[in-house]
Order: sequence, then C-alpha cells, then structure tokens
Amino acid sequence: MDLREQIEALARDARLASRRVADLDTRSKDAWLLRSAERLEGARARILEANRADMREAEARGVEPPLVRRLDLAGDKWSAMLDGLRQVAALPDPVGTITETRVRPNGLRVGRMRIPLGVIAIIYESRPNVTVDAAALCLKAGNAVILRGGSEAIRSNLALAEELRAAADETGVPKDAVAVVPVTDRAAVGHLLTLDRYVDLLIPRGGSALIRKVVAESTIPVLKHDAGVCHVFLDASADPEMARAIVLDSKLRQMAVCNGLETLLCHAAAARSVLPFVLKALHEQGVELRGCAKTCEVFAEAVPASDADWGTEYLDKILAVRVVADLDEAIAHVQRFGTEHTDVIVTNDYANAQTWQRRVNSSTVGVNCSTAFADGQRLGLGAEIGISTSKLHAFGPMGLEELTTRKFVLSGDGQLRE
Repeated sequence: MDLREQIEALARDARLASRRVADLDTRSKDAWLLRSAERLEGARARILEANRADMREAEARGVEPPLVRRLDLAGDKWSAMLDGLRQVAALPDPVGTITETRVRPNGLRVGRMRIPLGVIAIIYESRPNVTVDAAALCLKAGNAVILRGGSEAIRSNLALAEELRAAADETGVPKDAVAVVPVTDRAAVGHLLTLDRYVDLLIPRGGSALIRKVVAESTIPVLKHDAGVCHVFLDASADPEMARAIVLDSKLRQMAVCNGLETLLCHAAAARSVLPFVLKALHEQGVELRGCAKTCEVFAEAVPASDADWGTEYLDKILAVRVVADLDEAIAHVQRFGTEHTDVIVTNDYANAQTWQRRVNSSTVGVNCSTAFADGQRLGLGAEIGISTSKLHAFGPMGLEELTTRKFVLSGDGQLRE
C-alpha cells in the first residue's frame, strides 16, 4: 500500500482498538502500565543504544544543541519516564466517574459521566519520553493513541513502542491502541491531519512551524502545545534573595523545556537594588543577558536586546531582561510577547499578587514560585501529555481528566416531557 493507505490503515486500526480500550476496567489498564515499566527496564540497553544513535545522527545533521539534549533518554530522564508509568497506574481512573449530580423538579436525576475521547493523535519533536508518557495517559483514560515523533528520534520511538505494544499483548490490551507512525516522510503528517473519521483530537508539540502547519491543515480538532516564552516579574517589593533563587531555578534548572524562563521583567523601583543582584548571579552561571537600555545601564555585562528578543524561546543560556515602569506595563508586556504558558510575579505586595493572578491569563500563573512548577507531576496530575496553550477544552498541564470528556446520564422512574 502507498503512504496514504498505510496511515489510514493505522488510524482505522486505532479506532477499532479504542472501542475495546474504552471497555477495559482499571485493573487491566494498570496491569499494562506496570508491565510496560518492567519491559522497558528489561530492554534498557537496547533502547538507549537506539537513543544514542538518534543523538549521533542529530549532531551530524547540525541539529541545535538544545534540541539534541531533548533527545537524551539516559540518566534521570529514564528513571522519571518509568516512574511516570507507575505513578499513572496509582492515579484514580477518571473513566465512569459521575459528577454534578442534581435532581430536576420532576424527580429526574441528571449527572455527568467522564468518558474517553476516543483516538488521540500526538505530533511531537525530539523528546522520545513523550512516547511513553503520552501512551500511559491516553490508555489510562480509555483512549487509543497515534504517536508521530520527529525524524530525529525515530529509532528511540520505535524501540519504546515495541515494548509498550508487547506489554499490551501480554495483558489483554489491544496493541493497536498504541500506534507509532513508522516512517519519517513528512507527507505522513499531512495524511494524518485529514483523518477526522478515525481521530478525535490532535495534539501538536513542537516549534512554531509545526504548530502553524497543523492548525492550518487539520480537519481534526487541535489542542496546541505552543512555545513557552515564560516571564518572571520582579515587583518593587520583591525580596532580593527570593528573587535570585526563583530566577536561577526558573532559568537554569533545565533549559531545554517549555516552562523555562525566557524573559525577566523588573519594576523600575527595583532596578538598582534587586536587579543587579539577580543579574550578577545569572552572569556568574554563564547566562548571556540581553537587556533594554536601563538594564545595560545598571548592569554593564548585559548586551543590548533587539525587538526580536522579547518574543524568543531560547531554550539556552540566554535571557532577555527589561525594566518596566510598573505592574501595568509588566502585564502589558506579557500580554504582547508571551505565549500564555507560564508567568510569575515575585512580590511582597498582596494586592499586586492578586492583580497579577487575575489579569495574566496564561495557563499557569504564579506568585513567589519557580516557573518550573508548570508541570503535570509537580501539580499532582502524574505524567502529563503536554501543556495546552489553547483554552478549549483544556488549558495548562494535561493529565488524565483532560483526556476525557463528559456525557449526560439521566436516571428516572418514568418521567415524560410535558
């Protein structure tokens, strides 16, 4: 069969599998999750060798270093990936949960039951751990999943999927509920985007070019996982030590992530007291500081920023820094240049903290904390499938509940509509 037929057959098989997965009980889904963790650990050497081959090829092709780092499955990322499977197994199963039960005047009982979405397709770049995290969450929520990773991670993704599908065979889960597009031909994505007969939701995770293509061409409803141009605003009352710790953690904890700090804003009243102290700590860690004129005035090691810097997701040791007149100007900057991902204020002013949380409409809005908390595990959701920067039907880190929808369920004793 040609490529279009191959992708359609894969999606059709996933649709058939989704009907069986929707009927699985919690014990069966959890058995698959735990067996997947065991099989992955048993195949660790083979999978990591495939992963190293992907990384070597990416480096040879001149892929940017931050993106090469995103490919790496070794070390803590491997442990976190397997722990994520076990954590999802320990989470309550949302499928079948009935909420918002109420009784109408005629005695009819009305509730809303959580049900699977059906088939979820995920298109992503780098990060082969997404293969495991996404499969875990989708199946626990009763869905089938179609995974289309980037060409730079094809060996890793196929090796991971082989173990997930084998675990499905061993535990009575239809293996076609975990489908990986096995080719790197970009035309496969174009074919997948038109299969609304079989696919219920499409989630793209990657660069702006990928997001734009998917949104423009998809006939399937799309939940965007867009770039993370995340901000920290140092208010006039910001505690210097707290500001330094939060900024360093937000920027340096792990740079090749979408919740990493990319732009630092500072109230003019703190520009000569708090800001130099924070920038000195960043500079000592090797961060290149690209600042506005006022920033360059108070910190000589900063270099002038260009207009493009304010909207850039660096994923590297580069930080844009701007001094603003007040809270209103900080919020206006976030609204203009941000991506509605994660934005934090550091302040001791309760009113300003409340204003920030009310007026900044990003998916995660923080007061006196690191941007790194925009993460499913840190927010108690378990392994996340991504961070939605769309407002419908989910916004922010997406866990199990965000991979279900709700139907109305009615219980009566003979009521008729009069």
